[in-house]
Amino acid sequence: MASSTSLSGKNSSRRGRRSAELRERLFRAALDQFGKKGFLEATVEDITNAADVGKGTFFNYFPSKEHILLAFGELQLGKLQQAMDEARKSSVPLPEFLRSLGARMTEEPIQHPAIVRAFLQAFLSSSEVRSAMQDLQNRVLALHSQMIQLGQERGEIRDDLPPIELAQVFRQTIFGTLLLWSLSGDGSLQERIETAFEVLWSGLRPPNTKKPTWVAPLFLLGVCP
Repeated sequence: MASSTSLSGKNSSRRGRRSAELRERLFRAALDQFGKKGFLEATVEDITNAADVGKGTFFNYFPSKEHILLAFGELQLGKLQQAMDEARKSSVPLPEFLRSLGARMTEEPIQHPAIVRAFLQAFLSSSEVRSAMQDLQNRVLALHSQMIQLGQERGEIRDDLPPIELAQVFRQTIFGTLLLWSLSGDGSLQERIETAFEVLWSGLRPPNTKKPTWVAPLFLLGVCP
């Protein structure tokens, strides 16, 4: 017969899994509703109906709709951190390594213009959310700076400017491209990003190096703007 301690542990583990699964279901339902109806138009009730749970359940996991977007940012930040860890261990040239990240970082529906607009709306909606998003963006900038520094150390990125300055230009390019694309919401995002990076890379690569033949990665889209 299993001990009471063992049974208690199993029950606790089961409850933990169910709680995590429910949170994930609410998270996915919310992103889906934001994409279909827009961030302002989608209600908590729309989200809970789509997730097939009671309305009150939502607030057990998220204080507000805006916090769904914070959770999304944390998810993408985690992917970016994992990519950075892999890049440090890999001998593959950094531009080539970044090329492989596109599929990983665009698994989430960031390519839907309503999601991009939702990030902007949430950032402007309240001081609480704005503060949390600013903290998130500071961590994103730190990772981008580390990527730039790694490229500099390997001689693959110009080193006459501090990594953080190049990272800021990197992020501004992505932000501007996403913002303009979100207004049209057409199918041109991939093309716009590739064009922007093609121009940007001409300024990032070291002098007297051959222009690399690589497709501009979409990995920065996960935690923008």
